[in-house]
Amino acid sequence: MVWTSIQTFGNQIVGFLVSIILSRLLLPAEFGLIGMIGIFMGISGALINSGLGASLIRTDAPSQADYSTVFVFNMLGSMILYIVMFLAAPFISDFFEQPLLVSITRLYCSVFVINAFSAVQVTRLHKLLDFKTETTASLTANFSSAIVGIVLAYLGFGVMSLVWMAIAAAVVNNVMLWVQSGWKPSLIFHKAKFRYHFGFGSRMMAAGILDIIFNNVYVLIIGKFYSATQLGLYNRADSLKQYPVSTLSSILSKVTYPLFAEVKNDNERLKSIYKQILRMVIFIIGPVLALMGVLAEPMFRFLFTDKWLPAVPYFQILLINGLLFPLHSNNIGILSVKGRSDLILRLEIMKKVLLTLILVASFSYGIYGLLWGQVLFSIIAFFINTHFSGKFIGYNSWQQLRDVIPPIFLSASMAYIVFIIDSVISSQPDFWRLLIGGLGGVIFFLTFAIVLRFETINTIVDLANKKLPFSIPYKIK
Repeated sequence: MVWTSIQTFGNQIVGFLVSIILSRLLLPAEFGLIGMIGIFMGISGALINSGLGASLIRTDAPSQADYSTVFVFNMLGSMILYIVMFLAAPFISDFFEQPLLVSITRLYCSVFVINAFSAVQVTRLHKLLDFKTETTASLTANFSSAIVGIVLAYLGFGVMSLVWMAIAAAVVNNVMLWVQSGWKPSLIFHKAKFRYHFGFGSRMMAAGILDIIFNNVYVLIIGKFYSATQLGLYNRADSLKQYPVSTLSSILSKVTYPLFAEVKNDNERLKSIYKQILRMVIFIIGPVLALMGVLAEPMFRFLFTDKWLPAVPYFQILLINGLLFPLHSNNIGILSVKGRSDLILRLEIMKKVLLTLILVASFSYGIYGLLWGQVLFSIIAFFINTHFSGKFIGYNSWQQLRDVIPPIFLSASMAYIVFIIDSVISSQPDFWRLLIGGLGGVIFFLTFAIVLRFETINTIVDLANKKLPFSIPYKIK
């Protein structure tokens, strides 16, 4: 948990600072161009991995043949995918009516092949719970690529600075993982082992592709029917929402999936661990998102300048989705460690049919109709995911909802108090609005969490006492 936290927070801090700098050097439309190919990058990434990494993690004592077989498949698959994307680039450009997308797509997609070189190394490190090695490589890669991106943007490379930044990150990360991971592939391809891993992984792959397609369907629609600038604003709102959400989710998913796999046959223990994680996630993410939502206007202006202010209402709506995102991923994690990739695929198909219906119904209401449609889908998806995962561990949707309602309600109450405070000081500079509102919100939330005896405080204190050089004596009784 410590090393994963260092990696995630370090990368998020670097990424966040770089995004602030690049947002001041580049235009929303240039970010929109990169967003247009996001769906193709995501699908290709899912095809390369094919869910085989998850199969390796849940396999007891995988051999060199297991790892090497997956490595060979990843390399061949990535090369084929790059050729497909190279040939498809003119069609993608024609679809969005953006000529620059031909060169952007052909260059950016080289990341497929580069990342395939280290996909198995990363999986093996996760299997061994060796997050220190991955953290060192990841932080070095992101810091190096940040320098590349900022320098190129300053020199006037425009959107291509974002492309070269991604390539630089992939190259540095791969070189370090090959040097430090201690594992090298053998040039073997074991058919029986491939069938075993692909049998589980193919359904995970299909579910992942469906998820990526429908997660990016809004990007496709906004990019096609609206302007590149509006897509850039949407992507900025979505990416800023993802910073706290993906930070926490990344830490938890890397650690909890191997942990869930270790206790997958003990339902009571699995339920106990999941319940603690569920409460802790909402206790942390709820007030963070609430503060970001109520202070969105001064935050966007302070960080990105006035040209990004039209993204504020998009951001405030998308925050609701952010609250539910960690719950979706952890419920799916329960089904995965139980070996039910078939059920995961069926659930994804069911949810995507639902999303299609909501999308069709909300399209005529413009971009705000699309955004509120996302919120409605996310809420319904929560009940679908928790219903099926809850059956395996005896922890159904309403029990999970009952455990998350108290911190959500307290977060909403805090947001109302901060809104009142911010209204009073609205004439002050943005920095002071953020500082006073943020501190006021944190003090309010923690004070009432203690008064109302939230048990999650004990969980966090216990975790802190195991790692800090000093002890926190406070406990809720």
